[in-house]
Amino acid sequence: MKLEFLQRKFWAATRQDLDCFVIDNNGFILISKRSHETGRFLGEVDGAVMTQLLSMGVFSQVTMYDYQAMCKPSSHHHSAAQPLVSPISAFLTATRWLLQELVLFLLEWSVWGSWYDRGAEAKSVFHHSHKQKKQDQLQPCDTEYPVFVYQPAIREANGIIECGPCQKVFVVQQIPNSNLLLLVTDPTCDCSIFPPVLQEATEVKYNASVKCDRMRSQKPRRRPDSCHAFHPEENAQDCGGASDTSASLPLLLLPLCVWGLLPHLLR
Repeated sequence: MKLEFLQRKFWAATRQDLDCFVIDNNGFILISKRSHETGRFLGEVDGAVMTQLLSMGVFSQVTMYDYQAMCKPSSHHHSAAQPLVSPISAFLTATRWLLQELVLFLLEWSVWGSWYDRGAEAKSVFHHSHKQKKQDQLQPCDTEYPVFVYQPAIREANGIIECGPCQKVFVVQQIPNSNLLLLVTDPTCDCSIFPPVLQEATEVKYNASVKCDRMRSQKPRRRPDSCHAFHPEENAQDCGGASDTSASLPLLLLPLCVWGLLPHLLR
């Protein structure tokens, strides 16, 4: 059954002056009067109702962990001193900087004459991509996030939410033979004083002892019992041969020729 057909049947059978939702057992909206709310978490759309459902025990919160997440590194250090780097790392950093400056110099003082504008455009793209790359650097981390699970022991519930000058009435009922719930609320009362209930992931910060215990608990991969270096049906002469590859002198001279002839061709 398609979702559009189910929505038409649903709105034909319900009153249009109420806010009616069909949500699943994790609180995500399947059917709503506003199409942009479909697929979103109920706590983001109506934090007041979700908060009340949690306090009534209709939903319970479970903490889940993601051990393969990626987080932004902290931008500050624990001390005022800069972290120590090895001489090789410092050399590679300096080499990378020199290459970047060389590329920018060639783009600014291009010998291609009329292609200067294109060089300036390429320089701006290079600056933007380099800055974006520095901003998008992530590192492996562990995160935790809340998950909300419906408690099937409660098949029906209703309540009244005090929202300052008005009261918001709601009714929730389990749809038989499914993992879905029908939620009906009063749209006339504004309950924006309640904050939304979000499912944002937060990084788990470990102390030194816990981090060491986690590293010890990660079992290394078991090596195979025997080594399989060959196969009887394999022809060893068909494999390898990379050591016989030699540099081609014409191919090495081709970029130099192009570099020398290109300014004359562009005049």
